[in-house]
Amino acid sequence: MQPKVEPTSTTVYELRVYHANEGKLDDLLKRFREHTTKLFEKHGMKNVAYWTPLDEPAKSNTLIYVLAHPSREAATANWKAFQDDPEWKSVRDKSEENGKLVEKVDSTFMVLTDFSPAK
Repeated sequence: MQPKVEPTSTTVYELRVYHANEGKLDDLLKRFREHTTKLFEKHGMKNVAYWTPLDEPAKSNTLIYVLAHPSREAATANWKAFQDDPEWKSVRDKSEENGKLVEKVDSTFMVLTDFSPAK
């Protein structure tokens, strides 16, 4: 079970949608399951939740998830540290030996509304 994210006045949430290349979703999910989520935590990003769609066409190529960052500035620093991490580079390169896994990433930064139940 993930530790509870305690939102503060500066907490930002990042909605990320990964559009996997054809036939690569299982490899992408494996990379997240075995490596990426742990590396996110290492670099100050809280894993909130991960989803895959139930219906086609998104079912076969889409991963949706939410991260929490202490602030927007922290998010920028967290991503830089993650992308510069030699362990991440090694995992990414190994997982993409047979081609890139992700075609496109959509990212949206969000804040909780004053009426949102924080969980």
